Amino acid sequence: MGALISAGFLKAAVAQQAKAPNVVMISVDDLNDFIGGMGHPDAITPNLDKLIGKGVLFTNAQCQSPMCSPSRTAIMTGLRPSTTGIYGMIDDNKIREANAATRQNTFLHQYFKDAGYYTMGVGKIFHEHAPEGLLDESGGRAKGFGPKPPKPLHWNEKQTSTDWGAFPEKDEQMPDFQSAQWAIERLKRTYDQPFFLSVGFLRPHVPWHVPQKWFDLYDPEKLHEPPYLKSDREDLPPIALRVDDWPMMPTTDWAIQTGQWKDILQGYLASVSFVDHYVGQVLDALEASPYAKNTIVVLWSDHGYRLGEKGTFAKMCLWERATAAPLIFSGPNIPQNTKIDAPVELFSIYPTLTDLCGLAPNKNLEARSLLPLLKSPKAHWPHPAISTWARNNHAVKTKDYRYIHYEDGSEELYRVKNDPNEWHNVASQPQYAKVKAGLKKHLPTVNVKWAAASEYNMNDYFIEQKKQQSDASPQD
Repeated sequence: MGALISAGFLKAAVAQQAKAPNVVMISVDDLNDFIGGMGHPDAITPNLDKLIGKGVLFTNAQCQSPMCSPSRTAIMTGLRPSTTGIYGMIDDNKIREANAATRQNTFLHQYFKDAGYYTMGVGKIFHEHAPEGLLDESGGRAKGFGPKPPKPLHWNEKQTSTDWGAFPEKDEQMPDFQSAQWAIERLKRTYDQPFFLSVGFLRPHVPWHVPQKWFDLYDPEKLHEPPYLKSDREDLPPIALRVDDWPMMPTTDWAIQTGQWKDILQGYLASVSFVDHYVGQVLDALEASPYAKNTIVVLWSDHGYRLGEKGTFAKMCLWERATAAPLIFSGPNIPQNTKIDAPVELFSIYPTLTDLCGLAPNKNLEARSLLPLLKSPKAHWPHPAISTWARNNHAVKTKDYRYIHYEDGSEELYRVKNDPNEWHNVASQPQYAKVKAGLKKHLPTVNVKWAAASEYNMNDYFIEQKKQQSDASPQD
């Protein structure tokens, strides 16, 4: 049996130190770079900041898709959305049978289980929780995203859970509180084999509802609004506007007109500080355990989130604010207080963990291990990061450019250093023809059809705009 509580806890745990390293994987839903340790001027995140100080922060990590389900599927399979055909929502139990690539693949947790690890998880790991039977021990996930007030506090559009304001009364009423306690209890146990513990936190996913004390940390009047250019969208191709048409979400112009922008920022930041606290509780429990010196910690978010940038409050686009996400590694033989600016991909978590734990590599992965950068943070890294949003729409991110190519051939090109807000699309300027040609070579050559198991046909919605599915929420 993998988990045992015994009087010989300390002795067994110390003996375990000599074995393969344990893994604690923490995912934080919809977290962008509103983190003090990533330079945000307002964010109160002492625990994330402490973790950054103890490990390596990849400041330019890019998701494989700016939506929860396809991004998490890519991380757990090591395969691109363009290979699996999973571009949107899919039931965790249907991923395996999506197509030939997923049928031949081994999920991250299964790979570790097959290597002798005891796998545990709680909260949002895949999109819902995890495929049935995957984990040796499951704490499950509370339905939805936590308690809601009887009526929305500020926003009541269908197809989104977006809302903000103080609710409920106590932290104990929040699913993330329960997930943290479940994980803490597991870190107090004795194990006779290395363990892989996954903890999936929900906040700051919408609704931005957390108890009042977290809102009290922030004075809305003192918060810094993100950069916004009203004319930003005037140089975009028509398909980009269709893909980014989210009428259920608040627009930046609406937030300005109603005076709600800083209140939304307060709600998001309150949610970030709330989840930072419970991430800290789990990390403190690890630090107090006999496993502290032999455990690799990886913390990630599934994608970024726009809080007024590019005209809206949403994820779901191929621009930086939606594709960039925190990625932190810490543990034995990992440098401390180190930041790496090379463009990397979130689904590299899979092969990086197998390498760090000394497991044989899974040769069926498309993801590339980040171990060379962890060993030598200043090493040359020539590889771009690729993000996909619906079929055959891709962004290629390098240290100098972001190139977006849509399924109809339309393009966007941004100069990262000169235009960090991606306000000026230079794709039509002749002097960048060679740059585009070089970046185009990195586009996926395989773009399989939408997986039959998927529940929401995003291509029809985004590209053709022919169908509306009132029962599907792109935000869940």
